[in-house]
Amino acid sequence: MKFIIIKIVFFGFYDETFISENLNSFYKRMKKTEYVVLDIETTGLSKYTNRITEIAAVKYKGKKKIGEFHTLINPKVHISSFITRLTGINDEMVKNAPTINKVLSQFMKFLGNSLIVAHNATFDYGFMSHNTFQHMNAMLLNEKICTRKLASRLLPELGSKRLGSICEHLDITNVQAHRAMADVEVTSKIFSHFLNLLSEKGIEKKEDIIRFESWPIYKCMSVMNYKE
Repeated sequence: MKFIIIKIVFFGFYDETFISENLNSFYKRMKKTEYVVLDIETTGLSKYTNRITEIAAVKYKGKKKIGEFHTLINPKVHISSFITRLTGINDEMVKNAPTINKVLSQFMKFLGNSLIVAHNATFDYGFMSHNTFQHMNAMLLNEKICTRKLASRLLPELGSKRLGSICEHLDITNVQAHRAMADVEVTSKIFSHFLNLLSEKGIEKKEDIIRFESWPIYKCMSVMNYKE
């Protein structure tokens, strides 16, 4: 009987790291990454049955702000009192706003091929992806980074990874929580803080950060020299 020994190698950013020469040279060619910090407000949690009521986004190149996009959206359905209490958005505010099918092409032009950064990115990305397919018959293929996932790996001592909890922990003021542009502004500050932490460990490129946020938390803590 023959036994086959399989060695599993995790890609990392310390002594055990292995990156091919081609990939390494590709990283060196990337001077600055263009990314869009995105936040949306909706009538509920389901991308299939609920609607978008607000989109806000700020585009950066490196750390320089180069553009922004913001609009209310008429969902063509009643906004519940619960959502109004949460977001401050009511039926009256959106009655003259454009509908999502009229907004999406403008937003997609603004977004381009940029990386998307969002807090709980699965939610925002899911809604945008569903609506892009539904109204434009197109696929949203942009790469994404989630600041909530990064928080789980960079702030392991923090119990809640909600946006408000992270703001409080980092002493960041959100002047209008649960409004899209205000949430974008604080998410940008949080992401900038995380970039500084990652940079100290040599994790600076887009691909590096995307890989880091997908790692098990214990591995990230090891890389960052955190103790459990």
